[in-house]
Amino acid sequence: MPMVRWTRILWTLSGLSYYFLVALAFATAFLSCISLLSQAVRNDPRRTWKSNYDTIIIGGAYGVVFVASILLFLNRRIAMRLRLQRISKSYKTIRKGDVPKPVHRYITQEYARSCLITHASQPHNVHHEGWGRPGTEFEDIRFRTYLMDTVKIIDRLAHEVLPSQQPLKPNLRMLHQFRFLLPLLPQNDDRFSALHIYDSAIEIARYSASEPSEEEFIQGFEAFNEIKHCLEEYKLGLNEEASSTQVESIESVEVS
Repeated sequence: MPMVRWTRILWTLSGLSYYFLVALAFATAFLSCISLLSQAVRNDPRRTWKSNYDTIIIGGAYGVVFVASILLFLNRRIAMRLRLQRISKSYKTIRKGDVPKPVHRYITQEYARSCLITHASQPHNVHHEGWGRPGTEFEDIRFRTYLMDTVKIIDRLAHEVLPSQQPLKPNLRMLHQFRFLLPLLPQNDDRFSALHIYDSAIEIARYSASEPSEEEFIQGFEAFNEIKHCLEEYKLGLNEEASSTQVESIESVEVS
């Protein structure tokens, strides 16, 4: 906004200065004309305007200058207006015949130069901490946000498997929030399950001052997928068990 305001002020000052210079030029010409006419009258032996050819010549010369100035001014204004009207309001490709050859060559060189500068200024192999590297499967993914979004997915699946599961608490550790999953998940040689790894990754995403690294994100992401797969398998088993129970009840009713 300040830049636009200063631009408008400069344009206003430019226009006022132009009209001031035009008025000053006319005033100077008018005063010089009056001065020459008065001098012509003083130099005349009769000191009169009548039959004073000097005043006629001076007045005629200034009249011709005034008319020529007005015509030149109008000619420039009309020519400028016509040139502005011929400028296309929409984007148009400039061909060789539209402008002189040196102008076309200059436009082509500047366009190529701008393209090279734009290409050179593009970031290459840039890696921001906490974000996926370009060219990998995690490109344009922010690790912290993605890991925190997986908590809602796990909580939704957990309530589908166990409706009595306690509501999600923002500050509760994943290890305590989903502790019923511990018997369902396999453990590694260090007796850590996917829930332990997922809990560590979420704690880093929540409270770490630095952004999670790609290695920490991958470990948390793989743990999330394992927990998700376990819950989906358990949910599928519950649905099959419920379906078989329903079929057995229907058959018993038909037999009776």
